Formats: sequence, structure tokens, C-alpha cells
Amino acid sequence: MPVYRLNDSEISFPHPTYARRDGLLAVGGDLSVERLLLAYTHGIFPWYEPGEEILWWCPRERFVIFPEEIHISRSMKKYIKKHELKMLLNRDFADTMHRCRVKREFNEGTWISDEMEAAYHRLHEAGYAVSLEVFEDDALAGGLYGVSIGKCFFGESMFSERENGSKAALIALAQALSANRFLFIDCQFHTEHLESMGGRYISWEEYEKKLRAGI
Repeated sequence: MPVYRLNDSEISFPHPTYARRDGLLAVGGDLSVERLLLAYTHGIFPWYEPGEEILWWCPRERFVIFPEEIHISRSMKKYIKKHELKMLLNRDFADTMHRCRVKREFNEGTWISDEMEAAYHRLHEAGYAVSLEVFEDDALAGGLYGVSIGKCFFGESMFSERENGSKAALIALAQALSANRFLFIDCQFHTEHLESMGGRYISWEEYEKKLRAGI
């Protein structure tokens, strides 16, 4: 199936059901706040290699975490009990996103380019992209960032500065979202790490229903 090429002069996307089996929906366009908001409110997100054209994805099966189902292992419960943990929201969005980039570049490579950092900083200034950091005994342990629209949270990336830092951040996020009746955390793609913390696949039909309700 050919991939839809976006018109740079028009902010629109093809219907998500036109995505290929691997989830790729469209190519091109830009990372303006308006286009990013349109994408996320329809279950679409950008993911591409730095220096290449923007690729837009919409997997038919969605890997999500329902905030109230976050899994806290026995070892994490011991860790949480042992340390004094403090959660900060939007402490320094740019710093958090850059740490996610640096950690990924060092370990396995990253899609977080200068262009992406600038785009999500604009989205943050518009009130939609958020960061969360966890401090362990007053030292930065880990954090994450994502996009928050309505009662839906779209996770983008995490980092750890200390062992269990990203896990602690995800647990803190899920608990905060659950308390505020958010419907889901969209993990975008499956990882064993996220599955171990409660992530699971749901159908596009179920995802779209929850997305419409949450938005």
C-alpha cells in the first residue's frame, strides 16, 4: 500500500484506518503545534530518524497502560519504601527531554533530534507537552515526557539517572493520572519493560472509543 504524502500547505491527515500493517500512515508535513495536536487527537504520532523526512504512525493495535493498572513489583515497593521520593511536574521540560535524548543516543540511538526538541518545546509552551521528574533523596533519579490532551496521556520517552529512576517516574505518573481520572497512557509501541509494568495491547476500535471519550 502506498504511503500518503502530506500537503505542506494544508494541516490534515488521512483517516487512521489507512495506515499500513506496520502502522505507517503518512510522510512529510511539519512539526507545527497545530499539526501535532491534530495528530495526537486522532491517535497519530511522528517517529523518524534525524535528517530524514517526517514519518507519521498510527498502529492498528495499541499498546497502552491504564493508569489504575500500573504494576508495582515487590522490588519496586521495597525501593519506594526505602527512599524518600519526590515528584515534580514540569520542573524543566527542555532538560528532561534532552536527558531522554542523550540516554538513548548513548545506549541504542534516538529519534529525538534538534527539530523534535524544538517542536515539543513549543508544544510545552502551548500547555500540551509535559515532563515529570522523580527525585530520590533529593537527587534526580529519572523522568519522562509526553503529551497530555483532555484525559489522555501520550508517552514519548523516559530516562534514568539512577537505578529504577524511569520506573519510579512512570509509577508516579500513573498514580497522578489515575487520581485525575485519565483514561490511558498511550505507549505507542511495545517494550518488555512497559509490559512488565502493566502495558497491554488493545484493539484500534477500543482505543479510538477511549480516545474520543478522553479528548
